[in-house]
Amino acid sequence: MMRAGAVLFLVWVLAISRFSDGYYPRDSYLIDCGSSSNTTVGGRVFVADSLTLKLLSTSLNVLARASGSAGSSDVSQLYQTARIFTSTSTYTFSISQGGRHWIRLHFAPFDFNGYKMSMANFAVSAGGFVLLSDFSTTSTVMKEFSLNVTSGTLRVIITPSSNSIAFLNALEVVSLSDTLIQDSASLLPSGKYQGLLQTAIETVWRINMGGPTVSSGNDTLSRTWIPDQSFIVSHNLATNSSNIGAVNYVSGGPTPDTAPSTVYGTCTEMNSAGNPNSNFNVTWEFDVNVGFQHLVRFHFCDIVSKALNQLYFNVYMDTSSVVTDLDLSTLSFNVLGAPYYLDLVTSISASNKMRVIVGPYTANGAYPNAILNGLEIMKLNNSVGSLSGDTGVSPSGGAGGNNTGVIVGVVVGVLCSVIFAGFILLYCRRRQQRLASQGLSKSWIPLSTNGGTSHTMGSKYSNGTTITVASNLWYRFQFVAVQDATNNFDESWVIGIGGFGKVYRGEFVDGTKVAVKRGNVHSQQGLAEFRTEIEMLSQFRHRHLVSLIGYCDEKNEMILIYEYMENGTLKSHLYGSGLPSLSWKERLEICIGAARGLHYLHTGYAKAVIHRDVKSANILLDENLMAKVADFGLSKTGPEIDQTHVSTAVKGSFGYLDPEYFRRQQLTEKSDVYSFGVVLLEVLCARPVIDLTLPREKVNLAEWAMKWQKKGQLVQIIDPTLVGKIKPDSLRKYGETAEKCLADFGVDRPSMGDVLWNLEYALQLQEAVIPGDPEENSANMIGELSPLVNNFSREDTSISTTQFEVSSVDDLSMSKVFSQLVKSEGR
Repeated sequence: MMRAGAVLFLVWVLAISRFSDGYYPRDSYLIDCGSSSNTTVGGRVFVADSLTLKLLSTSLNVLARASGSAGSSDVSQLYQTARIFTSTSTYTFSISQGGRHWIRLHFAPFDFNGYKMSMANFAVSAGGFVLLSDFSTTSTVMKEFSLNVTSGTLRVIITPSSNSIAFLNALEVVSLSDTLIQDSASLLPSGKYQGLLQTAIETVWRINMGGPTVSSGNDTLSRTWIPDQSFIVSHNLATNSSNIGAVNYVSGGPTPDTAPSTVYGTCTEMNSAGNPNSNFNVTWEFDVNVGFQHLVRFHFCDIVSKALNQLYFNVYMDTSSVVTDLDLSTLSFNVLGAPYYLDLVTSISASNKMRVIVGPYTANGAYPNAILNGLEIMKLNNSVGSLSGDTGVSPSGGAGGNNTGVIVGVVVGVLCSVIFAGFILLYCRRRQQRLASQGLSKSWIPLSTNGGTSHTMGSKYSNGTTITVASNLWYRFQFVAVQDATNNFDESWVIGIGGFGKVYRGEFVDGTKVAVKRGNVHSQQGLAEFRTEIEMLSQFRHRHLVSLIGYCDEKNEMILIYEYMENGTLKSHLYGSGLPSLSWKERLEICIGAARGLHYLHTGYAKAVIHRDVKSANILLDENLMAKVADFGLSKTGPEIDQTHVSTAVKGSFGYLDPEYFRRQQLTEKSDVYSFGVVLLEVLCARPVIDLTLPREKVNLAEWAMKWQKKGQLVQIIDPTLVGKIKPDSLRKYGETAEKCLADFGVDRPSMGDVLWNLEYALQLQEAVIPGDPEENSANMIGELSPLVNNFSREDTSISTTQFEVSSVDDLSMSKVFSQLVKSEGR
């Protein structure tokens, strides 16, 4: 006992010395499991396992040591021993002061006397939370957690799975400063998140941008920061900077405990290469767990500017804007090189990938640059107190006592839920039997948003299908009918996969072919998009908009059923699928059809509807290659008459997004026009709009093509299959139209009606010999005849490429217009 007391006193003295420059932990338990002697790592002493037995309750002591050379590093020494557990075992720690504590679990499997640690499978819980469940590893790994301890003891419980063992190489329980994690943070996409202090947290990634690994010995809180190079999506867009001496910790701001100067003193920034016109983002991609919220901490420090107020940039996560026009000077006490951090809690992750993005803000004329110095991604426990995603392990032995009450409460709750569900099931069955006796048991029910007179029509699965007049043709299908139509969602019938879920081809018993979009529970899109799609398409009926036939919301499903488009997406006919190349005339007619559909959205209803996700993958082609715009899940009603825009979170697809909308989060119809301009270039060049495999100057199609357009040499980059097949006047008009669509500011872009007219004219120029007239063929004429287009009525769905409604045009000769169109002569 005297020896144990002396060792613990030594650990205390070393801890005071170790943390003299930072936070001093009131509790600091460092255990080298399985070891008979202490091990020093980064200036910290891990106490031999044999001296800490009073902390451990276990049925069998199995101390293991790896054979062979131990290696020269301190860390290697730590992983040369392990404790093996054959049954549930508990470490009980006395906590001197409540608050947040690190729990670090070190694993490095090796074989010992028949015990194969690489085949171990077990769970770990602490403080009433499940930290790990069904855990196994074949490599060296450290798992770091932090949680709030509210009583005088903390139990860490290790539970081997059935017919398995558990093991542990080292264990840390160390108290943290309560200032490190605040109770609140910003919530993505908007709002505030409260309650972080009571949340269990697991560190997923801790990254040092632009610098090397920062080891635990060089961090006041013994954290390890790894380099960002393996996470950068496109390395040629990023460069590293280092200026550790420029870091200036300011009173009231972040401290070395927040992040060391070796993190704040390095950064990854835009590789602008001295080009003041650079306009691209730097992107990192990280693996995360689906089904959890994450706390993301961004670390910033302006070590690249020569003076204040020179650096302005934007920060994004996935497709959401985190902050626009970030000026570190004003956020860092007007001190150059002062650290700053930003905390953000995400929504529950639906994807196993997370993207972090920084990009330039140049609206104020600043030089284009963006930086990120460090990043921490931390997983938050789910609603059942688990960080593993598995709720099968009971986190017994919580802080300060057992969880008998919790267990009893859960059991009672489950029993009540089962009984309640039984009553609901009995009620539904009796109601179904009652309806069956009335001949109504299999009728489809309309989704009630519009009302209106209804009619019925028969089907295999119904006595009568309800159709509302307001929706024209709009059904709620039974799930069994959808299953039958898709051959029980046969994977071989999948014709596409999108953000919402998979799309299946289907055929109903009457021979009607359909496309069935089935929502994925892990989709980034959800109920809001599902409802939006139904509500939008229930109001519109146009030959160039994909028709919604019906939907299904039984069994927690979100299924949308559309008319079947035989030839799939426009994108598939341009590149990547091996389909025959489209002729220039076919491409023009497809663009014209899509433009008609978008123009109808913008003008054919009481208020404009903005699509928000115009791209080649959302333009579908029927058996005759007629184009129809699809996917209205992100659509939004336009501004009121007395407004110029709608303020909304940025949504859409990278490469197609309107940069003005991206910067200002102000949505107008002109955002669709910009996206359509990108589609026009995609159609002309037959390549992806963002291709990271290409040289830097070619990555972004819009930027690359516009450089050639401004030189008057767009012909140099067109689809090789079109070379020599496009008449120069037609190409010039098409290029000018695309250029207008891609204007930096929405007010400088044409309306979709103007775009439609110019595409019609480009087609006429392609099909007829027209005397050259630079002024007549100029894009300066854009919009001159737009009143011809703006008079499409909501019911007008059959306008051909040479027919316009012209009844309201005042001072225009009808014979002149007719001759221009029919005879294919230019303006």
